[in-house]
Amino acid sequence: MHVQEWLEAVPPVAIYALVGLVIGLESLGIPLPGEIILVSSALLASQHGDINPVILGACATAGAVIGDSLGYAIGRRGGRPMLAWLGKKFPRHFGEGHIATAERSFEKWGMWAVFFGRFIALLRIFAGPLAGVLHMPYWRFFTANLLGGIVWAGGTTAVIYYVGVVAESWLKRFSWLGLVVAVLIGLTSMIVLKRKARNAARQAETETETEAETAAEPRTGTVAAAE
Repeated sequence: MHVQEWLEAVPPVAIYALVGLVIGLESLGIPLPGEIILVSSALLASQHGDINPVILGACATAGAVIGDSLGYAIGRRGGRPMLAWLGKKFPRHFGEGHIATAERSFEKWGMWAVFFGRFIALLRIFAGPLAGVLHMPYWRFFTANLLGGIVWAGGTTAVIYYVGVVAESWLKRFSWLGLVVAVLIGLTSMIVLKRKARNAARQAETETETEAETAAEPRTGTVAAAE
């Protein structure tokens, strides 16, 4: 059953709670389809007056901010051993390449990696926990987290809702076109992310080998001198 068709059978209060919970768990670090649930719910709100888009956006924002904050706390407490454990348990989502890609984003953007991470599937899962692991000052994290949650969750809800209201008949008639576009975008994003993760993993391995060789050189010299 399509996500939107399934949501039509759920009461409005349950939809608010579901959106907040799924987005919160995704922000916590659990790979769930938060964006799909949010878009489907906002589109459903544009077609059914029982769902209030303001409440929907508020619940989505609250879930995003609270989930990221909990992820930050867990990451700060668990540190890198936690990432290593997650990598062994869930290599598909928390592999070394994915973590390396996320860390490079933090090195490049700093606190704004948390903000921009809201719009990138990979960083949306890593942003909170990784910010905690890297000991980002909480006030910086919270500022970017709050702004990102409002812009992403509230903005997505508003845009999808008003697009649905204005073009409801068009969307019904050409829904297959939107599905095709969504699939193509999703596949392209997945390929790009996998390629970046693979390159980051190779670079990390190269750096590790270089460091190991560098560390071994003085020892070799010392042994030779002793002989």
